[in-house]
Amino acid sequence: MDSQYPFGTAVRLLRNVRNDGTFSGKEIGDMLVRRGAVGHVRDVGTFLQDQVIYTVHFLEDDMLVGCRQEELQLADEPWNPSRFEFRDKVKPLVPLGMKGEVLVEAGSVGEVVKVLGDEPGGVAYHVLFNGRVLQVPEKALEPAQKSEEESA
Repeated sequence: MDSQYPFGTAVRLLRNVRNDGTFSGKEIGDMLVRRGAVGHVRDVGTFLQDQVIYTVHFLEDDMLVGCRQEELQLADEPWNPSRFEFRDKVKPLVPLGMKGEVLVEAGSVGEVVKVLGDEPGGVAYHVLFNGRVLQVPEKALEPAQKSEEESA
């Protein structure tokens, strides 16, 4: 197994990292580091002899976190930040449909189940609406609840 990122390399996190039970002092499921954060490789190891694991120090969060190779990219590579994250509640700004049939009315609340950061038109999401998953471009969504900053 070859490691792609040597010691000291600046890397960007491509997925949110939550506690899977191996990070002491945090509850299982707690957010450790958000996607887009930049850190530096401190160590390279393996897990179950078939996965390269990098210990990455995220300075802004002051966290040392184990990351798989597919969760990282070089920090200076192009990056598309996203407005929403997994589990965020969102509403479409327009009705969503397929083949002329409206499937979801504007303003209906859905939940982000996947962030697609490298779609041709920009960031898009798989959003769950009433048991149906639709791929929706970021520009067609708004938060289901306005943040305190947006409502002030």
